[in-house]
Amino acid sequence: MKLRELLSIKKEERPVAIAAALLALCLNALVISRYHQLFMEPVDNYWKLFIDNFRISGFDPITYSVVSNWHAGYNIYRHPLLAFLWYPAYLLNAGLMALFGINLVQFIVAAVMVVNAVYAAVFLFRILRELIGLGKADSFLLCLLLFSFGYVMIAICVPDHFALSMTLLILTIYLSGRKVKTGRELPVWQTVALFVLTAGVSLNNGVKTFIAALFVNGKRFFRPRFLLLAVILPAALMWGFCRLEYRIYELPKYKARQEIKKKKEAKAREKLMRTITDTIAVKDSAQIKAAYTKELNRRIKARYKRNHLKHGEPLMQGEFMGWTDVTTDRWSSAVENLFGESIQLHRDHLLEDTLRTRPVIVRYRHLYNYVVEGTIVLLFLVGIWCGRRSRLLWMALSFFAFDLFIHFILGFGINEIYIMSPHWAFIFPLSFAFALRKTAGWKKHAFRTLLILLTLYLLVYNGSLMGIWCKFL
Repeated sequence: MKLRELLSIKKEERPVAIAAALLALCLNALVISRYHQLFMEPVDNYWKLFIDNFRISGFDPITYSVVSNWHAGYNIYRHPLLAFLWYPAYLLNAGLMALFGINLVQFIVAAVMVVNAVYAAVFLFRILRELIGLGKADSFLLCLLLFSFGYVMIAICVPDHFALSMTLLILTIYLSGRKVKTGRELPVWQTVALFVLTAGVSLNNGVKTFIAALFVNGKRFFRPRFLLLAVILPAALMWGFCRLEYRIYELPKYKARQEIKKKKEAKAREKLMRTITDTIAVKDSAQIKAAYTKELNRRIKARYKRNHLKHGEPLMQGEFMGWTDVTTDRWSSAVENLFGESIQLHRDHLLEDTLRTRPVIVRYRHLYNYVVEGTIVLLFLVGIWCGRRSRLLWMALSFFAFDLFIHFILGFGINEIYIMSPHWAFIFPLSFAFALRKTAGWKKHAFRTLLILLTLYLLVYNGSLMGIWCKFL
């Protein structure tokens, strides 16, 4: 498939593209209206401006900082190419700032998010129409359902990477699904291109490209030539690039931060020793040292507890494993966050950050929220059963399984797992599509009616809470 054909929006796709664009425009307008007076003023330290003032759940405004004054601001091992992908937007913003003397970063990022939402909807529509075989109306309905989910709505209007990841993952499923349908292989060049894009935006999503290639190519995936050129070499080069990028951009800043930290700790320890020496009744040096050591250890333990209060006890210490979590309650997290907040926002602690004021577990006020959640999960399981023979569905489900392993089993980011939902939320409309295709007669009409009611409810419910957050309602 040529790039021009891929990006061209067909006549039957225009309604879904327009709907996605209008929804994304409205949501981005809410965010811009809340922050534009503060963020349009050019300043010397954009990082501090955005980090100190932007507050939407746990989303980071790093993109605003990168597009305002380019730097490799993201975690390099998690988002190795993301800063470079935003470089053209930075050049545009720099030119506009020079012309008009104001920072239009919010408008530029919003424009990208609107385009991104359009293509996420279009690619999903194509999967539903071309690969699963749904009608236009049902395909439109399921696309709208995806964009009615709470954290999909939020992802397309915040300056973070999740909406970009969602579009690229849907694109990966679409291109891979086309190969499955025609019985053709996923070629090396296409696998590498998809890996660079998905892994470049979020490194763990690059694994899903390899999963897709495995589903498409089957045993041929393990042929030495494909394994070397499409998997091992790109992965090694990406990791090498991460290491190089880290040494160039991050290591000098890390060393500087460590020096500052050392000096602060040395001063704090000196101050602690003086305090103990001045206040302790005895003057024996051994007793003073023992009292100092005891107080120092108490402070270290207290700091450790504070640091792990919100994301639980890690599986083990280390650069990556230190972010795991084995203590957060999985059942409550599944009910309130994984299948809860991801789809229906909570009224209490609305869009607050778990690293600041939001508890990890927030419960809904009303029973009907749990009824809606249970209905969606039940329909999801019905859809999986109806599509159990589809390689396309199992490929998509394997993406979800990988996310569950990382976030839910190991506990990476489990304290705010709902933020990651754009990486897997499209699984729901895909499974519903198989149920719609499989059923007939009154059962199909009932299923479709239920989906319409869920979509309308979620659009009104989540949209009204966004309005309340923005103080428009």
